[in-house]
Formats: sequence, structure tokens, C-alpha cells
Amino acid sequence: MTDDRATTFARARAAAGVLFFNDHDHIMLVDPSYKDYRDVPGGYVERGETPRQAAEREVAEELGIHPEIGRLLVADWAPNEAEGDKVLFLFDGGALTTDQLNAIRLDPSELVGYQFHDIAQIHNLTIPRLARRLVHAHAAHRNGSTRYLEHGNAPERGS
Repeated sequence: MTDDRATTFARARAAAGVLFFNDHDHIMLVDPSYKDYRDVPGGYVERGETPRQAAEREVAEELGIHPEIGRLLVADWAPNEAEGDKVLFLFDGGALTTDQLNAIRLDPSELVGYQFHDIAQIHNLTIPRLARRLVHAHAAHRNGSTRYLEHGNAPERGS
């Protein structure tokens, strides 16, 4: 027996990233070689992977380091007209140590650079939907919460 309703179900792709900090509470943004905007380390979840495993794998591939990945900061339902339904997970990478920073080896096929930035400047540094997500993730990191978002925004109560 088949369920004809299944054709209306969302088939979201999942992606996972990590928000890293420095000693000044600035956040890491990477410069992907294949995008025209700054992003965080991360990428799509592969079959059989959990979002946390994907985040760990992507950090290892892109930055060449294996830091402990902390708790979930944000889950964002963020469909994209060009890419379809997406759910994006952003994990807390904490503050990277000097040794971890010195160990970073960028994969040149993925990244051309990285820098730490003050969260107050984030809207000038990346695309709006990511900037909104990062502001919420930074706040969640500071107050110990996890946030559910839609398109980078907290849903209004009652909606």
C-alpha cells in the first residue's frame, strides 16, 4: 500500500556547521573558494551521518583540525529557492587554542582563508540569512540556549 500524501512531504537536505571563537569572543568566518560570500566551516550531511558527525568531518576536511564539537546552538529551517528545503544545524566549537589555530591547514580546494570577526560587524561580512543565523548562534553560545529558527529568524509566538 502506498501513501499518496508522501509526494507532498518535505525532502529537506541537511547541512551542519561549527561556530568557532577566539579569546576576544569573535567568530570565525571562512572564505570558500567556491562561494562569493564568507561562511562558517561545515557542509552537507552525507547518507548515514548525523549532523554532528558531518560537522566534525567538514572541520577536519576544511581546516585540518579535530577539535571537540560542542552542543547544538541553532537549528534553522531555511528552504532555498534554488536548492529546495534545507535544515541547517550550527554547533558550538568553543574557543580554539593557540595550538589548534597553529595546526589549521586549509584545504585549498575548499577554502582560501579565514578570519575572526566581531559579531557586531557580521551583517557587513556575509549574506543576510547567514548573518541572522550567526547572531542567534552567538547569543545561544553566550546564554547556554539552543534556538529554533526559520530563515534565520526566531518564529513569532503564536505563529
